[in-house]
Amino acid sequence: MSTKVSAASDDLGRILDGIEQWVAIESPTADKAAVNRMIDRVAHDLAGLPITLERLAGRDRFADILVARSPGAGERPGVLILSHVDTVHPIGTLAGPLPLRREGDRLYGPGVFDMKGGAYVAMEAFRRVVRAGSARLPITYLFTPDEEVGSPSSRAVIEAEARRARYVLVTEPARDGGKVITARKGVGRFELETIGVPAHSGARHQDGRSAIKEMARLVLAIEGMTDYARGITTTVGMIAGGTAPNVIPQHCRITADLRVRDAETGREMEAKILALKSSDPDVKLKVTGGMNRPPFAKTPAIAALLRHAQACAREIGFELSDADMTGGGSDGNFTAALGVATLDGLGVEGDGAHTHWEHALISSIAPRLRLMQRLLETLE
Repeated sequence: MSTKVSAASDDLGRILDGIEQWVAIESPTADKAAVNRMIDRVAHDLAGLPITLERLAGRDRFADILVARSPGAGERPGVLILSHVDTVHPIGTLAGPLPLRREGDRLYGPGVFDMKGGAYVAMEAFRRVVRAGSARLPITYLFTPDEEVGSPSSRAVIEAEARRARYVLVTEPARDGGKVITARKGVGRFELETIGVPAHSGARHQDGRSAIKEMARLVLAIEGMTDYARGITTTVGMIAGGTAPNVIPQHCRITADLRVRDAETGREMEAKILALKSSDPDVKLKVTGGMNRPPFAKTPAIAALLRHAQACAREIGFELSDADMTGGGSDGNFTAALGVATLDGLGVEGDGAHTHWEHALISSIAPRLRLMQRLLETLE
């Protein structure tokens, strides 16, 4: 083990306290003020370092983006770290179904696994290398507010920073047994609305044209596009419609999710969904959306970055492997699609992302911290 790693004391109690402070700030994506409270906390925890902090005002309905730069960042290609501070859990989750607590090796709380635990650990590694001046490359660290809904307000910033980077490190949760991620499916999101003709369901049933009935056919058509052999999955995840039990429904809306292995299949499936038609001439159909995260393919550059990370892990004392292509998307999809060597899944181990049993494994904190620190110290 190198002297740098040995000398990096893992103050686990302090780090756990810091993670808990972040988790205690509930930050669902749609609550701009709540997410900005998290951005405030990150800025507070980075204060006093010899870095440049820039806060980019949120646009549309989203919170701000925080950009931390080590000395020299932006002057030459370096390392870009990506963390998001938004979660899927609504305000009140802490007081209700998922209280913050430690049980054995598990730390429970909303967003602790996806991804405040990994983000805090990476921030701690960043603080250590900045204070020590031990990084070989300049580092830019982005904290974003909207990853859980596809990064609509931060994508342009992420891509702009990635184009200036040599490497991208993403602190999404580790996969099964601590595996990192070197490939992800592309993600599409679509909104469909049917507009029918309302009528009294008893007295004038024959005059109505049901938006829900037509949408039911479309739901089955979309779900039927799933093709496991080709790595295509389609899911109608949300549906709403109707006005009253005794009214032929005039409106129905759904949100559909698409996952694909490659860009060509993404274009094919996007065209197929956008081309859907209503089978009833009296029911109008509106379809919007498309691919919002490009596929993340394992390139030779990514494979080389993985080998470097594996060497760092062996130096620390554990073996590191990568997971098979995962269906979940991340901001790493954007950077990998630009051809930048991207290593994802560098966050903590745990389970239950987006559930009421979400937890991080406390035992994973020290090795993941050391791994991130060594990457920042050795990439060149």
